[in-house]
Amino acid sequence: MYHCPVTFYLVGLPDEIARIIEDAQPQPSFTHHFTRSDEPEEALTAQASAIFADATGHDAAAWARVFAAHRQATTTVTLIVTHDQVAAAEPYFNDIADLWIAPLSAAEASWRFNHWQRACKRYADSWETSQYLEATINSIPSLVWYKSKDGIHHKVNDAFCATVNKTKEQVQGRGHAYIWDVEADDPACIESERRVMAAKSTIVSEETVQTSDGTRLLTTYKSPLYNIDGSVMGTVGVGIDVTQERAYEDEIVEKNRTMETIFTTMDCGVITHSLDGTRLLGINQAALDILGYDSAEDLMAAGFDMVAPSVVDEGAGKMRESIATLKNVGDSVSTEYRVRHDNGDIVHVMGNVKLIESDGELLLQRYLLDYTDKKKGRSAQGAPPARSHPGAFRGLPARMFLQPGHQSGRGPARQRRQASQVGRAVRRRAQSRQLPRRIHQ
Repeated sequence: MYHCPVTFYLVGLPDEIARIIEDAQPQPSFTHHFTRSDEPEEALTAQASAIFADATGHDAAAWARVFAAHRQATTTVTLIVTHDQVAAAEPYFNDIADLWIAPLSAAEASWRFNHWQRACKRYADSWETSQYLEATINSIPSLVWYKSKDGIHHKVNDAFCATVNKTKEQVQGRGHAYIWDVEADDPACIESERRVMAAKSTIVSEETVQTSDGTRLLTTYKSPLYNIDGSVMGTVGVGIDVTQERAYEDEIVEKNRTMETIFTTMDCGVITHSLDGTRLLGINQAALDILGYDSAEDLMAAGFDMVAPSVVDEGAGKMRESIATLKNVGDSVSTEYRVRHDNGDIVHVMGNVKLIESDGELLLQRYLLDYTDKKKGRSAQGAPPARSHPGAFRGLPARMFLQPGHQSGRGPARQRRQASQVGRAVRRRAQSRQLPRRIHQ
């Protein structure tokens, strides 16, 4: 991906050696440009990326002094000298990348220049990889750290430093206790890293850490790092702060538990069916009334498959999507949808679906509550009392619901709905007198 243009400054080189350098094929991602002079020039030195100078027969120390004073910090200097000139160049060794000892044959000069090219390529590739790493780990909110076998942090990212409120210079080279401002290293952390190095595999765990912002919960991924010989030299860790997510999960669980409590303390419809929705294991009369069927047989004959056919299309799709989110036993989700009866009536349903286990089988337990009156905007004072249905669920085991084929003894669903309309009108007139007694009861 990277592009590396190199400006070569050739000083005092014999034509034979100069042509070897100028004719050399650039390494991938590299391009070559050349300038030449017989003696060092300050301006050309300042513009160069790489300097190759033959100081034999000249003042090697003076030439090295010019290069040291005017080169760029990243410019490499290769100086060709005789054995007798090495001592003169010694004070400038920190500014000289390499010494080529003359006399130098064309074959040796070619070999040495090719070696120089390969070294430059390795350095550039390493620089690119380092940039990839730095840009990646410092652009993510997760904590990243690299530790030796004895628990010393050798590299961390910006998010790590922000969490511990320390700079990289303060963190790198230090252990857990100093970094996290605790009295001793965390035994749980030490043990998890020991397990990672012993197993030579990634281990996922949760760790609680104390930060300047309070206690945080991290999901950590720790993996081994290896020496060149294949032995383990340390670990790399990635910590994802899931504190807020867990708080949201707890809040959702509590809301679902509250919703479930509401459903189980009211007369509402209850259905239990297989996980794939093909077997109806239990249904009470309240659920049949809400869905618009006289019996469980009628419901199955109509084509029940996870969702009753009377549920309007958009509600059916949403319900299937909601059910698909349930992964673990005890998970639940609330839904709202509409049901269209044979006579055209629309019933608004508030539902809750819970993943349960019974006799080793995963099942779906569903609650249905008709809230059509509330949906239409009736006030709580003017709303009719909740209808009572035989077989209403109140915390019974999953297989104790009314089974398919159960008959409640009442007439067809359409007749019951008509009777219910008359009953609601009567109840509304009597409500003001009944309400205090109902509350007292």
